[in-house]
Amino acid sequence: MGIESQIKASVAKAVQELYGETIESESVQVQLTRKDMKGDFTVVVFPLLRVSKKNPIETGNEIGEFLKKDCGDVAQFEVIKGFLNLVLSHSYWVNLINRISDVENYGIKQADENSPLVMIEYSSPNTNKPLHLGHIRNNLLGFSLSRVVEANGNQVVKTNIVNDRGIHICKSMLAWKKWGEGQTPESTGKKGDHLVGDFYVKFDQEYKKEQKALMDAGQSKEEAEANSPLMKEAREMLRLWEANDTEVYGLWKMMNQWVYTGFDVTYKTMGVGFDKIYYESDTYKVGRDMVIEGLDKGVFYRREDNSIWSNLENDGLDEKLLLRADGTSVYMTQDIGTAKLRYDDFNIDKMVYVVGNEQNYHFKVLALLLDKLGLEWGKDLVHFSYGMVELPEGKMKSREGTVVDADDLMEEMVNTAREMSKALGKLEGYSEEEAEQVYRTIALGALKYFILKVDPRKNMTFNPEESIDFNGNTGPFIQYTFARINSVVSKAIDKGYNVPEHANNDVELSEKEVQLMSMLANFPNVVAEAGNVYSPAIIANYAYDLAKEFNQFYHASPIAVEEDEDKRAMRLVLCKNVSKTIKNAMWMLGIDVPNRM
Repeated sequence: MGIESQIKASVAKAVQELYGETIESESVQVQLTRKDMKGDFTVVVFPLLRVSKKNPIETGNEIGEFLKKDCGDVAQFEVIKGFLNLVLSHSYWVNLINRISDVENYGIKQADENSPLVMIEYSSPNTNKPLHLGHIRNNLLGFSLSRVVEANGNQVVKTNIVNDRGIHICKSMLAWKKWGEGQTPESTGKKGDHLVGDFYVKFDQEYKKEQKALMDAGQSKEEAEANSPLMKEAREMLRLWEANDTEVYGLWKMMNQWVYTGFDVTYKTMGVGFDKIYYESDTYKVGRDMVIEGLDKGVFYRREDNSIWSNLENDGLDEKLLLRADGTSVYMTQDIGTAKLRYDDFNIDKMVYVVGNEQNYHFKVLALLLDKLGLEWGKDLVHFSYGMVELPEGKMKSREGTVVDADDLMEEMVNTAREMSKALGKLEGYSEEEAEQVYRTIALGALKYFILKVDPRKNMTFNPEESIDFNGNTGPFIQYTFARINSVVSKAIDKGYNVPEHANNDVELSEKEVQLMSMLANFPNVVAEAGNVYSPAIIANYAYDLAKEFNQFYHASPIAVEEDEDKRAMRLVLCKNVSKTIKNAMWMLGIDVPNRM
């Protein structure tokens, strides 16, 4: 039983013995004491006044005296208005740290074959362009979320749906066919996703020229868009692709393979991966069959132009197109098919889609449609809706070629980490190879942490240089703290000091030591909260707060020069547990922590 449960049980017992009333222990309100007050845990007294029939001060004092006798870990108490602040004994905290020492994966619950299976979809790239800064936020959120969910004792399957068909793909294909002159990744020395992305931009440039010419000839903007020869060719290419035209299909396969190869390099650099990848070119067919089946069952209806729709007005939404008049699919068709395939492949208990908040309506509709089609988890799907990421200069646009490329950004981060580390003399004494590895670890840690520390629901602005600051709420600050702790323990060992697994529970603790231990004790609650609300930001900010608290303890508490053997041993045990907890927290964020910096 945890200390909070013990306190609740003891308060319930106090109410029974002092006031002759029975209450449920879970109804007792216990919370962490505010930092500006003395105490570790606080019992909210106000709800107990109806049974005590006394004022808050008197009730609090009576219950406090009872707890000191009944709950051995309560050493002192103080009543402030309607709040009973409890101070726990030093031996309680030392025993707790000793228990944490025995748990390698502290804060992380292990799943078994009976644990719920949660599938998390993230990335969802289009094969007409390379991954950019927006994709970075998506991938980092998705991968971190998968680890947070796993740390809460669930089985996890990480999945990706690659949008490899549609008019946008045909735009890149058509542009390469017209202006590519046979270029390949090998002949140009470019990553395949970058090469294909160049032709997507080229199509948009030529399309705008056509629009302007048609508008200069007197057509309206709408007429110019409809009459553009290029756009007509792209639509015809899509029709031919869906009809399995040999030439178009061969071109599509070749260019997509270039992109997949490029994506794999980016994913590896970013440190993310997937257990299963689905492709829209496969799933849209399944979705189309399901829509037809839904039509036959009367779930959907057909309009006069032959298009198929779902009427969701009774659900507070509108009508949704599922198949166009020419029989071609829309995004919703693909998502229905993907959901069916996933449900067939895995016995899913929960499905989480990591997709930007511009798709909020889409997922409301998808949940209803899956439920109407009989997929059990359809209505309970989770749309992990996150905000957009921008640069200080503003928004990015793929078609205009103004996006921040993921590969370029990560390389720029490494260069910045290298320059800052050299200027600060952080890696003196390292070989060139060792230093280069640490530069990359720092750079990616900075990028990931800066993205993940922000509430995912909010829009954010990414500032590369600010993210690599070795001070403040940054990844490198936490990484440096981890390395500092390792250095402290190593120096103690070099001096011949004993670094035990457990501390003597009779040792006296300072206020800073208790605060640090209290933070460690709260880690499992933090992990649970992050899992409940699907927010890696909670883990990220806890890791920063823990690192900051450790640094205050470090400056206030001598370790290697402490003469009292028991105090020194306790502080070394505390150091090792902080190190372990930081490492576990950063693991959930997908961030490596170097042993030396």
